[in-house]
Amino acid sequence: MLPVRKHAPTPQKSEATEARLSALTLPDGPTWLGEIRDAAVARVRDRGLPDRRDEYWKFTRPDTLVQAEAPKAALFDGDQAVFAAVDALRLVFVDGVFDAEASDEMALEGVRIERLATLNGTDIHWAKELYGALEEKGQWPVDRPLAALNTAFASDGIVMHVTDRVTRPVHIVYEHRSDSSDAMLHHLVKLDEGADITLLETGPGAARFNAVMEVDVADKAGFHHVRVQGRDHERRSNTHVFARLGTESTFKSFTMTANGVLTRNEAVLELTGDDAVAHVAGAAMGDGDFHHDDTVFVTHDAENCESRQVFKKVLRNGATGVFQGKILVKPGAQKTDGYQISQSLLLDEDSQFLAKPELEIYADDVVCSHGSTSGAIDEDALYYLRARGLPKEIATDLLTQAFLAEAVEEIEDEGLRDEVVGLLQGWLERRRG
Repeated sequence: MLPVRKHAPTPQKSEATEARLSALTLPDGPTWLGEIRDAAVARVRDRGLPDRRDEYWKFTRPDTLVQAEAPKAALFDGDQAVFAAVDALRLVFVDGVFDAEASDEMALEGVRIERLATLNGTDIHWAKELYGALEEKGQWPVDRPLAALNTAFASDGIVMHVTDRVTRPVHIVYEHRSDSSDAMLHHLVKLDEGADITLLETGPGAARFNAVMEVDVADKAGFHHVRVQGRDHERRSNTHVFARLGTESTFKSFTMTANGVLTRNEAVLELTGDDAVAHVAGAAMGDGDFHHDDTVFVTHDAENCESRQVFKKVLRNGATGVFQGKILVKPGAQKTDGYQISQSLLLDEDSQFLAKPELEIYADDVVCSHGSTSGAIDEDALYYLRARGLPKEIATDLLTQAFLAEAVEEIEDEGLRDEVVGLLQGWLERRRG
């Protein structure tokens, strides 16, 4: 159970919360799932949906994420076949609705894949112990009511139980075909001891997209996550990844975001077993009416664990980037190695980067560091490249790629890393044109 809250939501926040809840209907499901959803609704009411007065929302306006109706988002007319060359099992959602015809059969050696929507009538299922559990725990010490809203009202998602080392990635594709779609998806991933899987996510999701993923990584298991958020510029999305890591386990997540009028990605990671490794990274490129927020909370609650947060943003024409990252080292979490870096490359004087790095340490034998910088293209490096015959635009693109490299290097699979580099190059070339 969560600690009792000291302060109730303001009347204005409660009114906005009730307006949002009244526009939604709880999905059908087994009794145990209904009870979890009811508890999640109570968490939403207890906290109230976010507004700009909340500490962790002061840099990002949540208005369009919490209002009853989703703002319309024009459809992007172009090819979004990201990772098309990767041999992966494809699972397709169109505006939050599963498309069986466009998806592969849910059969892959080493993993059992189901849908949240098909758990109806299932009284005994491992998902009962995981669905909403990591989200609920992640509500303290920072409120995350949009994640609780998702736990309550998400009607579908992928439910995966990984029992072995899976060599073929699972690729969740999100397609956006309605300019007024409002989608919520909730994914569960449970990895048994020694299991390993790579999960890919691509596409815009919907006009407004709320996604939650809960990942339980058992001892000596490995979870690798690469996400590319779609090119539909007017889309709005908020995502949460909650993960719990066991002894000698590995969690690595990388997100590339190109455009999007409003994106907020949250990662809440808890290292509960000794010698665990958690890396979360992102590369964002924004042009014009673009607001991108990475909010990360990593808790070290075991010995000799390593965490890395590496976030890079390239901003131009008035774009805004936000980073809020915290490392919490609990008493007894000795030998912790925590690293956090957030940097922005501002390609004009109109863009801005807002950062709030935090360390909270209650152990005495740790190595923790954080840093945040914001600046323009290195004029000396630019001069060096131009002196060797490169046009200014190409030289700028090369320096931009070099700036993003540290984040992209967090992708462990070389083939996937090359795919992402190609996407970055394509974005830069389109802006150059």
